[in-house]
Amino acid sequence: MVGFEKEKATLEAEGIKVIAASIDTGDEAKMVADEVSFPVGQGVTREQADQIGAWWEDRRNIIQPSEFVLGADAKVVSSSYSDGPLARMDAADVIKLVQLFERRKAEAAQK
Repeated sequence: MVGFEKEKATLEAEGIKVIAASIDTGDEAKMVADEVSFPVGQGVTREQADQIGAWWEDRRNIIQPSEFVLGADAKVVSSSYSDGPLARMDAADVIKLVQLFERRKAEAAQK
């Protein structure tokens, strides 16, 4: 999540808002939230993870990294699921993806 904080200016310039959620509570959640300026929800339950379409790992009873990019209409336009530290979306990828969608939208409007 700190990587998103480092790209804060570019994310804001592109109109991209970041929201995070974690199963952590208390001091663990505060440590993460203190490193970023965007909202970090805490204490995510299995039911809440199911509601947002996140991947819940039964073995360890945790939410795995589940990332969603929403369009202006609040519909999911891209998602990513990971069971470890690799293959997660990073801020640069999200920025490129949003810029691609905006270019396509502009090109379609010109036709």
